[in-house]
Amino acid sequence: MQEKPIHNKYNGNKNTKNKNFNRHRSTHKNYKNTKHNKTIDTKVYALGGLNEIGKNMYCVEHDNEIIIIDAGVKFAEEGLPGIDYVIPDYSYLKRNENKIRGLLITHGHEDHIGGIPFLLQVVKIPFIYASPLACAMITRKLEEKRLTNATHLIRIDDEYQIKTKYFNIGFFKTNHSIPESLGIIINSPNGRIVSTGDFKFDLTPVGEPADFQKMSFLGETGVTLLLSDSTNAEVPTFSKSEKQVAYAVQEEFRKTEGRLIVATFASNVHRVQQIVEAAVKFNRKILVFGRSMENNIQVSRQMGYIKAPDSFFISNNEAKKLPDNEILILCTGSQGEALAALSRIANGTHKFVKIKPGDTVVFSSSPIPGNASSINVVVNRLFRAGAKVLVNTAFNNLHTSGHASQEEQKLMMLLTKPKYFFPVHGEYRMLKIHAELAEEVGIPKENSFVLSNGDTILLNKGTARLGPRIHVDDIYVDGKKICGILVETILDPDLKGVIVGIGLNVNNEDFQSMKQITHKEYKISKLAIGLKTFMLIYYNLYQTNQFHKVLEYANSISYLKDQWVEYGEYGEVCFQKLLDDGSVLFIDRQGKTYKQVINEISLHNK
Repeated sequence: MQEKPIHNKYNGNKNTKNKNFNRHRSTHKNYKNTKHNKTIDTKVYALGGLNEIGKNMYCVEHDNEIIIIDAGVKFAEEGLPGIDYVIPDYSYLKRNENKIRGLLITHGHEDHIGGIPFLLQVVKIPFIYASPLACAMITRKLEEKRLTNATHLIRIDDEYQIKTKYFNIGFFKTNHSIPESLGIIINSPNGRIVSTGDFKFDLTPVGEPADFQKMSFLGETGVTLLLSDSTNAEVPTFSKSEKQVAYAVQEEFRKTEGRLIVATFASNVHRVQQIVEAAVKFNRKILVFGRSMENNIQVSRQMGYIKAPDSFFISNNEAKKLPDNEILILCTGSQGEALAALSRIANGTHKFVKIKPGDTVVFSSSPIPGNASSINVVVNRLFRAGAKVLVNTAFNNLHTSGHASQEEQKLMMLLTKPKYFFPVHGEYRMLKIHAELAEEVGIPKENSFVLSNGDTILLNKGTARLGPRIHVDDIYVDGKKICGILVETILDPDLKGVIVGIGLNVNNEDFQSMKQITHKEYKISKLAIGLKTFMLIYYNLYQTNQFHKVLEYANSISYLKDQWVEYGEYGEVCFQKLLDDGSVLFIDRQGKTYKQVINEISLHNK
């Protein structure tokens, strides 16, 4: 039987907080003095988040207890067609799920919470602890996957405390690009472990300031191991304040005479807040495009983080009645994503928005590594269509990172004064540079651990050493389709060919599958034989130039034929047929026909 953690929320002054942490520390000493714990190591490891940007997942384990920090996804790179997300391999957690006491969430970004629905389909997580905003975002994800009863969501803040058999856990406020970002303190039998989460030091923040006092107190009372965000380890000095971006955004609103189209991360709530506030100030009504943008704005408005009168959010029909200088289009697609709203606008395939001379498009973001080429394609198409395009540079302050640069990373280490250092959340070069920064501020080189996912650090009586590896892999997820095809070309001196992989969700009950659609259970062996037979028949037809028969059959059995579904920015459409060039023909509610050619189509039943 799993032991239930003790949850405690303290509502005192700063001195009360410090007393609480002293209580943690005395408890920690008591643990150390018990005979039972003298020979047991506390294990710290990452299942994701090392040598990569994304799928953050860190674990602290002692005896029969595991505490998990974050459960994120990594967005698929250009070389993974048909793949939506990459998630960690949860096999180790599955084998040890009886040890799991809870999942702690640092903030509500996809690379920290996006993996939760996938995790809950595999592993039992008794409690998820997250701030109110992160809880609201997680709840939406669980509702979409019908997983609301799979765990208990517990709202926390920086004063919340959790006590298990071996761990005393607390939190502290940090600054990031989303409200309610938290660092995590785990007092273990073998030392205090601190995880910064994603952070920066913003002295003029849009939201609440970081808790410098608590960070300093941690340093004065002892931190054994620090896990710290390495994303901007290559960037010197300090990151710009979000307030500077606010001034730059407002300046673009002031001088732009035509329509203003702004693309940014939907998850950057502080940025979206600033854009909405500028729209209100300069009397521009707001059109929102992109499912994630719509969802995050709705949640953030409900939580009070984005404030604007309802009258400023308008429909496309209302926008037709307004002059261009009174319109703001706020959309997704700042990274050049093929199916995002801005890419459709640039391609001329968006249902409601067509670029015209006089439009100004602002990219209020910086390219994520690997996305530069996709962004350039979109920018060029926008220019060709006649738009003025503004991207972030060192001179216009249209974007600032939510992650600490080098001087802020040093400051975090100087405040917390860790004995050992574990750089996380970054590609290898970032982790390496971060470890070098640690050496600059006095942490011995041998006390830093530049590791890979699956490597373990063992803490014992305040000392740290490397432990045995845990086997981990990347798991590729296509989360919305009943099936997917992955094609990979093989080029070798002796071999040239193509490997085609077909994945089919058959009997799964947690997401879209054949069983969900037909309400039948299938025998995999019989299904495989049937698929092989049909593939042989229709491949032979293709080989004998009878492709039209293949196409006719595909259209005759199409699950979507004559059904109304919601399709991206087109809204409700009725799919007609698949054409011989691989495109899809469909009509909208007004009877207008569209021919759409894209590499992938994801559909959601209305």
